[in-house]
Amino acid sequence: MFVQLKLTFVVAAIVALAPLGAGAQILTERNISLQLALNVAQAAMAACKADGFDVSVAVVDRAGDLKVLLRADTANPHNADLARRKAYTSRTFKVPSMEVAKRTNGPTDLSGQRFLVDIIPLGGGVPINIGNDTIGALGISGSPNQEGDEKCANAALASVANSLK
Repeated sequence: MFVQLKLTFVVAAIVALAPLGAGAQILTERNISLQLALNVAQAAMAACKADGFDVSVAVVDRAGDLKVLLRADTANPHNADLARRKAYTSRTFKVPSMEVAKRTNGPTDLSGQRFLVDIIPLGGGVPINIGNDTIGALGISGSPNQEGDEKCANAALASVANSLK
């Protein structure tokens, strides 16, 4: 009797869980390669240097993990972390970090997002997209203002646009 009850329970569990396995599938995701991340970072450093800014540049992948970090010889120590957090913020919300800063400013329903770990509501981060896929993000810190950081980031992405098709 006990064996029959146990067998019935096992069969019922297998039948109940079968639909879960049947719907499982493999995901195919686009992600930024190390070489493309390095090209983006170097383009950002060049764009900022052309404007006279010594900055730190970070590129994160689709999961928000740091892929590349470049720091100019004379960049301030805090710029490296800010660049990474700007990139992470942009990747998280799939919009420029300046947009996150604007839409979370003041008493809004979204202002609590400012307190999420590693989110920084400052301009200078931009998503890296291929079509509708966000494959990473670029963050820059070290120009005299947030607009300067974002300008360099957009210039960098424009210069590697052919690689993002």
